[in-house]
Amino acid sequence: MNELLQATFSAVNIIPTALLAFVLLYWLAVIFGLLDLDFFDVEVEPEVDADGVSAVSWLNNVLAFFNLGKVPFMVFLTFLALPFWAFSILANYYLNDGYTLLGWLYLIPSFVGALFVAKFLTMPFVRVFSAMEKEHESAANIIGQICTVTLPANGNELGQAAVKTTGAPLLLNVRTTQGSAVQKGETALVLEYNAENKFYLIEPYQTI
Repeated sequence: MNELLQATFSAVNIIPTALLAFVLLYWLAVIFGLLDLDFFDVEVEPEVDADGVSAVSWLNNVLAFFNLGKVPFMVFLTFLALPFWAFSILANYYLNDGYTLLGWLYLIPSFVGALFVAKFLTMPFVRVFSAMEKEHESAANIIGQICTVTLPANGNELGQAAVKTTGAPLLLNVRTTQGSAVQKGETALVLEYNAENKFYLIEPYQTI
């Protein structure tokens, strides 16, 4: 254990150790509600040159290959930090005889290898976050639309309402604002989506 601690905080491993410590502190902050999951999300905006060709398209392709943008940045960084730290520790333990410069050089293959491990480990999460994004976009499109109540609802009890679409009507679980209620057949305005409890907040609305 002492040998592992010494290796962890040695000069050649301090960068992956610092990254791993940062990730651990971040998740502790998320658990205790101090930070949001997307606090450190990074987006790459394309820069278009005079010929109309994106100057950073190659970077976007690289990020997409490693699932960045498909999963939150900090989720990817979490799966990157641990293998990066492990590869660096192992490389310096078995292949380095105490040379600091050589240890720093080992950071390059360790980081590249960790990128591919992170890509593999985040693949199951791509579909999860893609489904969540679609649900979020669907909820955003419904906000502000008029719905028809199919099951009565009030501020304390869930009901159902239908929103017209190009296909079949979309059925929503709904609850009204406090102090109001809606009955079957009445119309209401969709105000917001409660992601935690999976219902839409509506208020009575009289169409003309």
